[in-house]
Amino acid sequence: MTNKEMYDLRWKRVTDALALTEPDTVPLAPVVQCYPYIQAGYTMAEILYDTSLEKMKDSLVKFVNKYQPDYLFGQDYVDAGQGPSMELSGTKTIRWAGMPGNVIDDNSIHQFIEFPILEDDEYEEYFTDRTAWVLNKGLPRTSAIFEPFRNFPAKSFGLFNGAGMVAPYLTNPAFKEMQEKLEKIQALGMENRMNLEKVNAEIEAMGFPTPMKGMAAVPFDSYSDFLRGTINGLSDLYIHEEEVQAYIDEEMENQMNFIKMQGQMIPGRCVFMALHKGMDGFMSDAHYRKYYWNYLQKIICAIIDNGMIPYIYTEGKYDSRLECLKEVPKGKVIYHFEDVDMAEAKRILGDTACISGGFPVYLLDYGTKEQVIDECKRLIDVCAPGGGFIFETCYGMDYAKPENVEAMVETVREYGKR
Repeated sequence: MTNKEMYDLRWKRVTDALALTEPDTVPLAPVVQCYPYIQAGYTMAEILYDTSLEKMKDSLVKFVNKYQPDYLFGQDYVDAGQGPSMELSGTKTIRWAGMPGNVIDDNSIHQFIEFPILEDDEYEEYFTDRTAWVLNKGLPRTSAIFEPFRNFPAKSFGLFNGAGMVAPYLTNPAFKEMQEKLEKIQALGMENRMNLEKVNAEIEAMGFPTPMKGMAAVPFDSYSDFLRGTINGLSDLYIHEEEVQAYIDEEMENQMNFIKMQGQMIPGRCVFMALHKGMDGFMSDAHYRKYYWNYLQKIICAIIDNGMIPYIYTEGKYDSRLECLKEVPKGKVIYHFEDVDMAEAKRILGDTACISGGFPVYLLDYGTKEQVIDECKRLIDVCAPGGGFIFETCYGMDYAKPENVEAMVETVREYGKR
């Protein structure tokens, strides 16, 4: 078969599973994350500082040739080539392999550093004078490059002789240095996007889909992740209800506009959504429906209405949320599970949505080949009958034993045949 024919066959397996029918074999798409790069002999530090992305491409070509996945998933979420940009920006919310000071291991995935950007006493300013808050507080708190804005008198400028009043600030050495760095970051960002598109295009030309093209987020996740932090964000459901709702309403409008724009650019592709704060135990069922599911459901429907595929990546344990996840259009959604009773997920969602994930990566890291094979068969027996199942690892298989990965791939290919 030609590469184009293999591409079409692989993507048909995925769309058959999405439509809740049985493909010729269970689709296979392990979450690759760092695995291809480490196995190709590179450190993640090298991958992050290779702005050409040649090392990324070399690693992924070797991976798809060896394992023949039905689509490539997780390769874009490692910040390949972005080390220099993050260094220039002085980001305070990420730690990455190869960063100055060797803060984390050279083979680690990036680490997100969460802390409250919006302080308890700043809500009124945030909602009434957003520009001043962002310039004086939000930006400097998240990136060192924006420190010159910390003392910028955003509140005191009038319109009369505005240029004369602003000029002394924007032309001082600190602002000039910031501008020079921003220009470098912009150039690196454009280069990175173009190189990443070339890498994915080459993988697709080899016959392997790279479907994760879009992004979306639940408003409460954005509130908790990037504004208040997890502990404060969850506490705010009780002590700052009005402010939480105001943020969600504002962000929801932004999400809807962004989804419409993506629908024009990437029709038919997957929109990836990682669910960070919806897991079991993080909030009550009532709060989950009010502040989380109510908006996640609308976003899912908007993605579908705009001609794309919602790919919902649930993080953490998700057993208590399955009944909510069922409330979506039939045969239009893929739910990926990190930690759930897959038999129960199949029972509740099997006639509504495609399910994926659930295979424990710790078996690839520490288990025997026999344990890997047995778990593959168990998962296929539970989830594959009737269709609507994609075999994926529960999360990135960074440090997996190659012999266990091979056992997983061989078992799914043979045991997963219709």
